[in-house]
Amino acid sequence: MSEVPAVKITVKPNGPLRVEGPITLTDADGQQWDLTGKPAISLCRCGASEKRPFCDGAHNRIGFQCAASPAGNLT
Repeated sequence: MSEVPAVKITVKPNGPLRVEGPITLTDADGQQWDLTGKPAISLCRCGASEKRPFCDGAHNRIGFQCAASPAGNLT
């Protein structure tokens, strides 16, 4: 039996969430995006993307600033 690969989420400084691995993305109504052939996706954190929930680089245009790190953020 083969092991299922883990999903990896990377917080990009001043940018998106990069999600890699076996991904299922579902909206609030239970509809799934077709991610066939996409081993990774980038999800918008700034709220300005015209392709939400996906990143379109809008964070660069608006000067989004958020360099999140685990230190001090978990309670």
